[in-house]
Amino acid sequence: MSLDHGGHLSHGHNVNFVGQIFKIERYGVAKGSERIEMDEVRKTAERVKPKMIVCGASAYSRIIDFKAFSEIAKAVGALLLADIAHIAGLVAAGLHPSPVGLADFVTTTTHKTLRGPRGGMILCSQEHAKAVDKAVFPGQQGGPLEHVIAAKAVSFKEALAPEFKDYQKQIIENAKVLAEEMAKRAYRIVSGGTENHLFLIDLGPKKLTGAQAESTLEKIGITVNKNMIPYDPRKPMDPSGMRLGTPLVTSRGFGTGEMRQIADLIDRALESREDAAKLEKLHSETKKLSARFPIRPRYVKS
Repeated sequence: MSLDHGGHLSHGHNVNFVGQIFKIERYGVAKGSERIEMDEVRKTAERVKPKMIVCGASAYSRIIDFKAFSEIAKAVGALLLADIAHIAGLVAAGLHPSPVGLADFVTTTTHKTLRGPRGGMILCSQEHAKAVDKAVFPGQQGGPLEHVIAAKAVSFKEALAPEFKDYQKQIIENAKVLAEEMAKRAYRIVSGGTENHLFLIDLGPKKLTGAQAESTLEKIGITVNKNMIPYDPRKPMDPSGMRLGTPLVTSRGFGTGEMRQIADLIDRALESREDAAKLEKLHSETKKLSARFPIRPRYVKS
């Protein structure tokens, strides 16, 4: 998937080694709907006849149809790799379709929505297991980090608990409400909304750039990131959009009421971006909101 349409650097962008050693053909989202059109993916696959199709995204707010990708891959004789790094927690909780059993390879980080330590994981069918293991060690990695493996085990146990599914449901609800609240304040939401944990805002109609929004919100204690939007007329380092996500604040206990407060803080900050005194006041409001939800350790019962 094209980086500027929601894909990831590791999906073949030429600044990443993957894009330097493989020939990459990209697909994206349709103009207007700003969603992946599977008919277009199919046409591209039939024309290119790729050895592998990669699906997954880092800035796409809609459900990914892994079944349709699998059918296309089989039809053109390609392997399928599904990157679920962002949505692994949603998949584990049964709140997003799973690519397991449909894709030849499934890759994911163990942080993000899965809420474990920084790390990764590769799932594959048995026929590819030996080659994958050899590619990891000694191909690309040295000794294992045992403490990280232990932390992954803890996070996987947490993901089996009923509370984890409640957490994932709240992530989705919080993202939906935050997007709706931003839309009420006349911000254009890319694709019109969200079905997962994040969404993009097109700041063009507000005469703002993603870089301006990112730096302004940092001053009041809110972290977002500048992000390209589909068919972005601006450059990657100064794009038209910003990306907002809800896993971290949800983990701290924020609910839909707090999402409305966050939307209000963001809007007021961007409107007052040239007023240092107002931004300082908004920063104090952010700190008061955060203080109500202190970061606490989670313990897993044995």
